[in-house]
Amino acid sequence: MNIQDFNFKGLRTFVRVDFNVPLNEQMEITDDTRMRAALPTLNKVISDGGRLVIASHLGRPKGVSDKLSLRHLVAHLSALLGKSVAFVADSVGSEVEHAIAQMQDGDVLLLENLRFYEEEEGKPRGLAEDVTEEEKKAAKKALKPRQAEFAKKLAALVDCYVNDAFGTAHRAHASTALIADSFPTDRKMFGYLMEQEVNAVQRVLGDIQRPFVAIMGGSKVSSKIDIIDNLLDKVDTLIITGGMCFTFAKAYGGAVGSSLCEEDKFDVARAVVEKAKAKGVRLVLPVDAKIANAFSNDAATDFAPVDAIPDGWMGLDVGPKTSALYDEALRGAKTILWNGPAGVFEMSNFRDGSKALAESIVKATAEGGYSLVGGGDSVACVHLFEIADQVSYVSTGGGALLEAIEGKILPGIAAINK
Repeated sequence: MNIQDFNFKGLRTFVRVDFNVPLNEQMEITDDTRMRAALPTLNKVISDGGRLVIASHLGRPKGVSDKLSLRHLVAHLSALLGKSVAFVADSVGSEVEHAIAQMQDGDVLLLENLRFYEEEEGKPRGLAEDVTEEEKKAAKKALKPRQAEFAKKLAALVDCYVNDAFGTAHRAHASTALIADSFPTDRKMFGYLMEQEVNAVQRVLGDIQRPFVAIMGGSKVSSKIDIIDNLLDKVDTLIITGGMCFTFAKAYGGAVGSSLCEEDKFDVARAVVEKAKAKGVRLVLPVDAKIANAFSNDAATDFAPVDAIPDGWMGLDVGPKTSALYDEALRGAKTILWNGPAGVFEMSNFRDGSKALAESIVKATAEGGYSLVGGGDSVACVHLFEIADQVSYVSTGGGALLEAIEGKILPGIAAINK
């Protein structure tokens, strides 16, 4: 079912959102991006005259915690929606059932943090520190029936289900995957944000317009190898950037000083190079680096070939020759995927490479390319450099997007598509 074509009039509607927002010591929201991203879906239900029941998680609680209560979000959510939001300090049970029974068309109710229940994630709590892996597996298995029952209790509260939490789509949690089994196909659907995310992934990995250029950054080869391996079957050009490039450099005998390097992944790096050759994929690796004599914004800096960094120095950004290579590789690209910065962009002296890369992506987008940016650090770069409106799409789902790029089936998406 498509949300745009559905009329929520009079229906109790469970909308799973991702309101996992940062809070300061005064319990004030410091970044409401995720809340604002859900507004089109929430407003659609309200404007139709639906009875909106909003559910989310917040943080990683080990049990009930006032610091992680969704009650801290009520005032701001009311302001965003322009109407009063009621709150109930539970997710299931008689208090929730009573609150929903009192709702009128157009009313909004926010449930308490779903993760206050261990059944939401299906992860047992309170295990002894010395518990074995086998005992952990047994405890998790024993929790499964209760997790399924929790999902059914959530479903029983409402008439229809909307999943608008792409950030948790890669988790088979009660409220993101299991709950959907309780609804017929015409009563479960993606929200607008989820639809956009699914379409963006499909556009990049399914309906590919070529040339397809993917940029993989980050500090470790080990954390991106599955993504890189899947992309090598799809892309025309793969740009490797960030700290992982030093593993590639040293794997071929280069000197990388004290740069971050995974010496146990040399075989993996060489395998990537060989697979790229076999697939006819152009692999673009850094040729120069901005180096520093300490991991500090105030350190002495210089430039050096990426494979000839002196002892006692470390690469913290790519150099201008590398940025020029990236720019050339992105010219004429019709599909662009960016995940991972080019350097330690959090420090002002080592963000030039990431900024130049962002500008090259913006230019390629303006010339007709479709650009998808995803992953926490890349998204942070987009906002830091104020280019969010100059790329095609900025994903809200870090882990979910990465697993989709890896080629994995996301439980939260599969559950709606059944």
